Amino acid sequence: MAAAAAAPPRSLSAGPGRRASLGAGALSAPRSGARVRAGRPLEAKFHTHGLLMSSSMSSRLLVCPPCNCAQTALADARIANQPDVDRPAGVLAYELIQGNLVQWNSFMDKSIPDPPTAVLLHGILGSRKNWGSFAKRLAQEFPMWQFLLVDLRCHGDSASIKKRGPHTVASTALDVLKLIVQLRLTPRVLVGHSFGGKVALSMVEQAAKPLARPVRVWVLDATPGKVRAGGDGEDHPAELIEFLRRMPTQLSSKQEVVNALVKEQFSVDVAQWVATNLRRSSPLGQISSSSFSWTFDLSGISEMYKSYEDTNLWRIVENVPRGVHINFLKAERSLHRWALEDLQRIHAAEELAADEGGGVEMHVLEDAGHWVTSAFCFY
Repeated sequence: MAAAAAAPPRSLSAGPGRRASLGAGALSAPRSGARVRAGRPLEAKFHTHGLLMSSSMSSRLLVCPPCNCAQTALADARIANQPDVDRPAGVLAYELIQGNLVQWNSFMDKSIPDPPTAVLLHGILGSRKNWGSFAKRLAQEFPMWQFLLVDLRCHGDSASIKKRGPHTVASTALDVLKLIVQLRLTPRVLVGHSFGGKVALSMVEQAAKPLARPVRVWVLDATPGKVRAGGDGEDHPAELIEFLRRMPTQLSSKQEVVNALVKEQFSVDVAQWVATNLRRSSPLGQISSSSFSWTFDLSGISEMYKSYEDTNLWRIVENVPRGVHINFLKAERSLHRWALEDLQRIHAAEELAADEGGGVEMHVLEDAGHWVTSAFCFY
């Protein structure tokens, strides 16, 4: 699924739920009872239902004056990156992927409204690259939308940014809220996978603004409460993180990491995926020699994962603000063991939210493991 990396593994690791559409449309509401099937992402065919939210907001064609943002032309989308030299201290690394009808950037006259924006948040040990291919497909399907991909604290290009602890779901959500304030965006859709799903819920809980109303939230394979990860014989994220912390900070090759993880009884898929988080570096005095180092802060990530397991956000699910619609998507072969009581509680929240002017829905992605971002097939 990653734009510049190998696809994440199919799964590391239950209960009934509505089998509903999760496709390229959080631009139109999902059809009740529609089915979603995991498949080969490069052959996915997009239709206008599922993931993005319908919006009555007019998406005016805006003209972009000369500015300092770097824009890379794609066939049907653009990537507008803010250069590191221009990014204020402490602001997260990001990419803004825009449909080809979007002519907007954060340097424009703010009297002109920004186009509809979706924010995509990765999980633990991931990066914004996990969403790259998917976001480009969405930008092709919805050329008047833009998609903000974020490297969360301690991950990817944000790992070099020194963030104060504690490293929690709440502090991570506040980071993203500060970024969208800096960019002067009003997101219409929040999509978070795993840890990122709880971050999206925390964003709704912490701020009425800059989140627009209505806003649609997709929580991909994460419960609002206690996380029950890793079954018998399956890779457990906390154990994986702690093993990586014990490895040398400089490694001779990616294969060295894969071999070490497999020897420690982690799956080959997970080992190969983790190795995509290594970047080439040259030790001092050995310009001709190559080594690899991690693109993340493992100490901070360990703290983030503990927060992910323990953070309880049922209060926002069971008291959804008016104009907010929360969609939970459970992977059928999930790494996380969804307790029957959690599923029943979400279904109860569905009815309560409808009475209060909000929305909660539960969906199941068939034949998919925890890394649902690598297994979309839309129809």
